[in-house]
Amino acid sequence: MIYTRKFNNKNEHTTFSKETNMKNELTKLNKHLKEKRPEYYKKLNKPLTHIEIAQLEEKYNLTLPIDLKELYLWKNGQAEDCYDSFVNNSMFEPLEFALQQNKELTEMIGYDFKIKNWWNKNWIPIFSNGGDSYICYDLEGIFTKNKGQLIEYWNKNNDRVVIFPSLDKLIKELNRYYENNFQNDINETFNISNNMAKWKIKFVVDKVSSE
Repeated sequence: MIYTRKFNNKNEHTTFSKETNMKNELTKLNKHLKEKRPEYYKKLNKPLTHIEIAQLEEKYNLTLPIDLKELYLWKNGQAEDCYDSFVNNSMFEPLEFALQQNKELTEMIGYDFKIKNWWNKNWIPIFSNGGDSYICYDLEGIFTKNKGQLIEYWNKNNDRVVIFPSLDKLIKELNRYYENNFQNDINETFNISNNMAKWKIKFVVDKVSSE
């Protein structure tokens, strides 16, 4: 018997593809980390459940996209006492930390942050450098309208750089990095900047918000 899934619309097909791509790439990443960074892998937190994610969505009054959910259904960030990088000298933060940081930074808009898009309520800071700068999942695609892109937020600089068009592209490039590097070439502060150059788009924020 051949099973064929019928899609009601383009959005359903896109969602299914994104979910499948993320699961496939995360399966590969899981294998790479276990083999090439075993000590770091041990410091990754256990996955969240669908129920736990739903509870956080209700607590913070938002709905997470499927690819971001898949990331946290794989692992819920890394342990508090682990300072090794997940990517680009940034740590993988637990989901509640990311959502709480989003809430706190959003509350500063109009007070501490008076420049438009110095911070944006749609940015979920899933990776952190430990110094209040983040790689964020962009829920709405600020600047480009490309929902799900990853954007760098540097708290002391006024440039906002889109570094990947989607989360699954980041994971795919991480997998490519691990496939092409021997274990001895991988360290705790490694980055894949060369791999993401083709996607980088820089935006400068310097106008006071009129809102």
